[in-house]
Amino acid sequence: MPMNPAELHARTFEMHREALIDLYGQLPEEHGNFRAWEGGMSLIGQADHLAGSSTMLLGMIAGQAPERPAPGTGSASVAEVRERLRQTTDHVAAALRALSPEDLSRRVPAFGGREMPVAALIDSLIGHEAHHKGQVWVMARMVGVKPPMFVKMG
Repeated sequence: MPMNPAELHARTFEMHREALIDLYGQLPEEHGNFRAWEGGMSLIGQADHLAGSSTMLLGMIAGQAPERPAPGTGSASVAEVRERLRQTTDHVAAALRALSPEDLSRRVPAFGGREMPVAALIDSLIGHEAHHKGQVWVMARMVGVKPPMFVKMG
């Protein structure tokens, strides 16, 4: 029996997040503020950004107008942002699993004032996660941390 679309979205999101959470578990605190370029987000900033963005997208799915998440202060530790990633992962995945087929096709206000189907917004969320995960992978290698190569999916 095929997996329902909401479950597939939740598992895909979790797959990306679990890999990030594993990586942040390997990351020494002294590298948390590493930035690959001047003005770029630090490793802590990347995690904070992903946690905030996923929460913002949940609000959009609920029909709220999109608001940029507040930028991280950069003062959090690697352990703190790892826990924030864990908490938002659980929250977002549960919300995604609760979506019905009708919810997935519902159109909601999105970026730039346009409307998008909820399923397309979730695809954007997953793409955003993958994009920043790639940045984090490169940054981790730059400080000598080897990212996990394989993750389990469901």
